[in-house]
Amino acid sequence: MTVLDWLIVAAYFAILAGIVWWSARRVKTTTDYFLAGRDVGFFVIGASIFASNIGSEHIVGLAGSGAANGLAQAHWELHAWILVLLAWVFVPFYYRSGVFTMPEFLERRFNSRARWILAVVSLTAYVFTKVSVTVYAGALVFRTLLADVFGSPDQAFWVGAIATVLATGIYTILGGLAGGGVHRGVADGVVDSGERVHHGVRTFGAGGLGRVARGGAPAGRAMGPLALEQ
Repeated sequence: MTVLDWLIVAAYFAILAGIVWWSARRVKTTTDYFLAGRDVGFFVIGASIFASNIGSEHIVGLAGSGAANGLAQAHWELHAWILVLLAWVFVPFYYRSGVFTMPEFLERRFNSRARWILAVVSLTAYVFTKVSVTVYAGALVFRTLLADVFGSPDQAFWVGAIATVLATGIYTILGGLAGGGVHRGVADGVVDSGERVHHGVRTFGAGGLGRVARGGAPAGRAMGPLALEQ
């Protein structure tokens, strides 16, 4: 990585720290922490939902699988419109109920035991099926791109994994929903812009859309995000 690359990374984390500081100052009640004071704009909410769904497992894993297997890999993501339909049905109901979380809703509907069961099952499943994969895929980026910086691929891998967990935990715990939402809105712009540039550069390098449609890139010029030039 060049000096410019490190400056960009430092600027991003400086913005992240500023968002956390600004959000932490505004947290006065549980409504502020869990619902961002109910005054977050629709754009931030939408960008936050989008960025929350897009992680390193998509940029590294899903994109690489798509490059290897074709458009069929996108079949799962193409059904995201179902979530929008469910939101139209359930979100107004939850909003009128005045609950912050699904376990809280179950406690009001049934009892505290139902709340604890859902909370424990959800957290356990999320750690093993989502967080672990996200951290692993992010650490692969460190191992592939920053091995020389941290001494070896294995050291870079563990630095990436630990740094990802710590950074995410700090800004989420301190900033609450406002900090997480605004940060994900910023991240959405960064990820979306970067992916568009990356897609254009790699498509052009592979010989253009025509070459890709006829059978993909030449050897050594695969379009996967970690398939670097040989």
